[in-house]
Amino acid sequence: MLISQILQKLELLVPLSLQESYDNAGLITGNDSLECTGILTCLDCIPEIVEEAVNRNCNLIIAHHPIIFKGIKSLTGKNYIEKTLLLAIKNNISIYACHTNLDSIHGGVNFKIAEKLGLTDVKILDKREDVLLKLAVFVPETHKEQLKNALFLAGGGRIGNNYDECSFETSGLGNFRPLKNSNPYSGSINKRQVEKESKLEIIFPFWQKGKILEAMLKNHPYEEVAYDIYSLSNSVNEYGIGVTGNLKQPLPENEFLSELKEKFNLKVIKHTALPGKVIKKVALCGGSGIFLLKKAISAKADVYITSDVKYHEFFDADGKIILADIGHYESEQFTVELLHDIIRENFPNFAVLKTNLNTNPVRYFS
Repeated sequence: MLISQILQKLELLVPLSLQESYDNAGLITGNDSLECTGILTCLDCIPEIVEEAVNRNCNLIIAHHPIIFKGIKSLTGKNYIEKTLLLAIKNNISIYACHTNLDSIHGGVNFKIAEKLGLTDVKILDKREDVLLKLAVFVPETHKEQLKNALFLAGGGRIGNNYDECSFETSGLGNFRPLKNSNPYSGSINKRQVEKESKLEIIFPFWQKGKILEAMLKNHPYEEVAYDIYSLSNSVNEYGIGVTGNLKQPLPENEFLSELKEKFNLKVIKHTALPGKVIKKVALCGGSGIFLLKKAISAKADVYITSDVKYHEFFDADGKIILADIGHYESEQFTVELLHDIIRENFPNFAVLKTNLNTNPVRYFS
């Protein structure tokens, strides 16, 4: 199987369009037209990861963090980024990153963290509101079902995680007059035609717009298709950053922090003062998630778990929530497992390996 075929399937599941503007998810380096010999999943791609890929016969590395975030003006091996790239190029290894787009999907990074904590009723903390478009297209009754089925097949009509093939239709009369250079589906040149039509309305995520329009034009009988596309501001339950969830059994603060420390193999937890209450609802965001603190407070969570919190940002909790910083690597460590499982589920007969290396650059003296 070609590397490109694997990445195309992966991007259907984890669309690149969901990444943040500052991000650099996607194929970083490599020839995706090569046959894939094996896949290695990791959190950070560093020279030692490339060496591991070589030793384990993997020519595709799928990492969470992109190795390149900004432009490179030379490639001489003067830092770990350039060394990683040179080693990958030398050994014909492709490096691909699933970063904030993997954070933003239902079942993504934060859902994996919630799973490890055993949370129930897990919901997205900050839902995206710029995802959905709606197609309204007018089609003769004779081709309504054909067009509808084609649009569903192209990815339209899905609402949430529990419903697909959703649409709405209304019946009416379409009026048009074919001019002399037209090739009308029905009617005569220079004579007004009245046609029984249906107005189909179907929603879809914005990154599927090209496929939706292609399916519409291919399966519509008119040479000039009448349609509208609207941007929707609806929040979407399956896309967004951070999650909330409930503990199966409420725990005192110290017991909860002890359990968190054990499950995530933590050396230390930095946190705000403990007010002496029971922990029931948990909010979390893997990686640098302090920007969601107000959302966590609004969600009435008892504790917010994230990383990379600066000194003065701890004050922002203001006694309304326990803010816990568990470390960047520590918060996202299970992403290696998540990437492995996503690929293995969709390519069950393919060699997918998890790295054996701990790439955390932070050490703790105790």
